[in-house]
Amino acid sequence: MNLTRSSIAVYIGLVFVSGVLLGGFGDHVYGTRISPSKSGKASKSPEDVRRAIIDFWKSHLKLTDDQVAKVGLIMDETRVRMDEVHRGTIPAQQEIRREQMEKMRAMLTLDQQREYDRLQKERENRMKKGGPRGGPGGF
Repeated sequence: MNLTRSSIAVYIGLVFVSGVLLGGFGDHVYGTRISPSKSGKASKSPEDVRRAIIDFWKSHLKLTDDQVAKVGLIMDETRVRMDEVHRGTIPAQQEIRREQMEKMRAMLTLDQQREYDRLQKERENRMKKGGPRGGPGGF
């Protein structure tokens, strides 16, 4: 099958147009379901997200008021449990970080240890101030 230049141009044009349409549709779907606010405003509060999730289930599953209340309680219980799990991992993370620092210091010369300690102190100060970690490995 020999294709002429004009038929090739038509096919390329169709591919381009279909890409534009598909991209526009995908942006619309993504923008309305995942990120409804494209205005650059700060992300929603946890309470706003909770309310949106409950509203979604309420409308799609046709929940009764009693079921909506139960969904709210389930979400509250889940949030408490997730917070507990997260808080429980922090000491383990700190211990792993401490062990890493000890191993790093053990392989360094005295001059390198002084510089390492200075860099660690700077990092801790930035973290206390809420600044960026920067650098590889959280430095």
